[in-house]
Amino acid sequence: MDSIEKKILELNRLQDIQQRSHWMNNLHPLGKLLISVIYIFLVTSIDKYDIVTLILMSVYVIFTFIIGELSVKEGIYRMRLILPLVLFVGIFNPFFDKSSVMVAGFAVRGGIVSMLTLVIKGLYTVFAVYALIATTSIDDICYALRSIKVPKIIVIVIMLIYRYIDVMAGEADRIYTAYRLRAPGQKGIEYRSWGTLVGQWLLRSMDKAQIVYESMLLRGFRGDFIPKKKGVKKLDVIYPLVWATVLLLIRFHAFGA
Repeated sequence: MDSIEKKILELNRLQDIQQRSHWMNNLHPLGKLLISVIYIFLVTSIDKYDIVTLILMSVYVIFTFIIGELSVKEGIYRMRLILPLVLFVGIFNPFFDKSSVMVAGFAVRGGIVSMLTLVIKGLYTVFAVYALIATTSIDDICYALRSIKVPKIIVIVIMLIYRYIDVMAGEADRIYTAYRLRAPGQKGIEYRSWGTLVGQWLLRSMDKAQIVYESMLLRGFRGDFIPKKKGVKKLDVIYPLVWATVLLLIRFHAFGA
C-alpha cells in the first residue's frame, strides 16, 4: 500500500477510535488532560536511579490500555518516530555514568540503571499521550485547553494544523496517484519533477484550505474556538481525583517504600 494512503488510513483509524462508544471516551476532556499532564510530570521527576518507583508508575498506563481497550502494538507503531530518539539519548549513559547503585539488594552500574529509567520514562510518556489522543477528539482537547486558559491563538493553531493535515495528505495522495498513472513503470518520483509537484501540492492545498475556511465562516467561526459546554458527571470528577491521589502516593513512596 502506498505510504501516503497508509498515513491517511492511520489518521482515519485514530479518528474512529476517538469516536468509540466507550466510557473512557465519554469522560470530560479536562479531567483526562489534567491527569495526563500530572502523570507525565510525576514520571519525568523521578530520580534516574529510582527504577522501583518508576515500575510502580506503570499502573496508570496498564489501566488505560487494558480498560480502555487500546492496542499496545498500535500505540508503539504510531509513536515510532519518538521512541528511537529516547533510545539514542539514553544509550550513552553506561559510558559516562560508572557509579554503582543498589537495586533490589544487588550492585548495578548506575549508567545502566539511568539508561533504563530514561527509556522507561520515554515509553510511559508516549503511551500516556497516545491514551489521551486515542480517547479524546481534537475538539475535546481544544475545549480542555481553553478551559485552563491556554491562549486562543495556540488552540486555534493546533486545531487548524490537525484539520489541514488531512487536507494536505489527501491532495498529496491525488497528485502521486496521477503521477503514477502517467508513469506506470517508474519507481518513485523523478527528482526533476519534485519542484513542480510540490508547487502544485501547495497551490491545491491552499485552494482546498480556503474552501474549508469559508465553510468554517459560514458555520459561525470568528477567530476563536467556542465549543459547546460539556456537562460534568460524578465520574468526570472521581476519575482524575482517584488517579491523581494514587500517582502521588506512588511517587512519594506513601505505600511504605
